[in-house]
Amino acid sequence: MQERHLFEYAVIRVVPRVEREEFLNVGVILLCSAQGFLQIRYTLNEERLRAVFGNLDMEELPARLRAFEKVCAGRREGGPIGQLGIASRFRWLTANRSTIVQISAVHPGMCIDAKETLEKLHRDLVL
Repeated sequence: MQERHLFEYAVIRVVPRVEREEFLNVGVILLCSAQGFLQIRYTLNEERLRAVFGNLDMEELPARLRAFEKVCAGRREGGPIGQLGIASRFRWLTANRSTIVQISAVHPGMCIDAKETLEKLHRDLVL
C-alpha cells in the first residue's frame, strides 16, 4: 500500500468588488510538505468572468496569478517571499487579503500524489 501524505489546499477566487462578496473560483493552491510540493493550477475563463462581472481588467488577473506561481516556485523570481521555506510561502499565499484575487479558507486532506490531487481539485472546484 502506498503511503498517504497530509496536504493543504485553498481555492483561488476572483472577487472584483469586495463589498459585494461575489466571486468565481479560478484556481487551487496545494501544499504537500512531505513531497516538497507547492503549486497552483488555475484557469481564467474570460467569457465566464465577463458574463458574471462585466468589465474586468483581464490583463491584471494573469499577472497576479503568475506572481503566485513565482512564489510557489521558490526561486529568486519570487522575490523575498519566494526565498522563504515552502510552508511559509504557502501561508503567505493563503493569507487574507482584500484584493481582486482572494483565497478561501485552507482545507486539509491526505494524498498519495500531490500533483494528481491538485489536478483533481482544480477539475472539481474550478472547471
